[in-house]
Amino acid sequence: MNSTAPQLAIPAARALNLTKVYGAGETTVTALRDVTVEFERGHFSAIMGPSGSGKSTLMHCRAGLDSVTSGSAFIGEVEINGLNDLALTKLRREAVGFIFQSFNLIPTLTALENITLPMDIAGRKPDQAWLDAVIDAVALRDRLRHKPSELSGGQQQRVACARALASRPAIVFADEPTGNLDSRSGSEVLGLLKNAVQEMGQTIVMVTHDPAAAAYAERVVFLADGVIVDELRAPTQGSILERMTRLDPGSARA
Repeated sequence: MNSTAPQLAIPAARALNLTKVYGAGETTVTALRDVTVEFERGHFSAIMGPSGSGKSTLMHCRAGLDSVTSGSAFIGEVEINGLNDLALTKLRREAVGFIFQSFNLIPTLTALENITLPMDIAGRKPDQAWLDAVIDAVALRDRLRHKPSELSGGQQQRVACARALASRPAIVFADEPTGNLDSRSGSEVLGLLKNAVQEMGQTIVMVTHDPAAAAYAERVVFLADGVIVDELRAPTQGSILERMTRLDPGSARA
């Protein structure tokens, strides 16, 4: 008889009693207050909240882009706030993908060179089959030799998405990925992210202020004043708007 007990899946990322304080004395700002939250593997999660609620701070602390004041942040089994700078850089490079509102592409590199840049820096050869699948998923095969200035905003963000996915990271963090896009381009990028979860098994955590964008996710976590106050599973744009209106009545006019 096999006596081995089944193992619970380790979350792709989690925070445990995480607090982040900026400044000191009269200028102290507590951006996060004792936050505990998990993000499951193979799922698309969104983080929402009123302006100043701490949603971007939570993502930055979770991704190792910012330090924590107290508590713990994990990527998989690794407690990232216990790592030195070199180990943290290596973990971010190998296990985490990033998508930013401003694209953050290198203007002198082609689309393909931007996509493979993190692996090139790490001295790793891409898995060609996976790279081809990612390039086809973002529908940019005919634009790979173009530089960012020769691409539309939507195409540039799709390059950024491909760059985040190409190394098969444990988790992708997306910070307002549609903030600089028109509605059509934004919908294309969100559809791509959703497909990356459903078809490629990727894990994505997205910060957004847009209920339409958050509705693409399977789960929405709501913050207010640095505290998690609610969450929704299988959200719709209407249900998200209703929750946001409770947190911030002004959001109904956004």
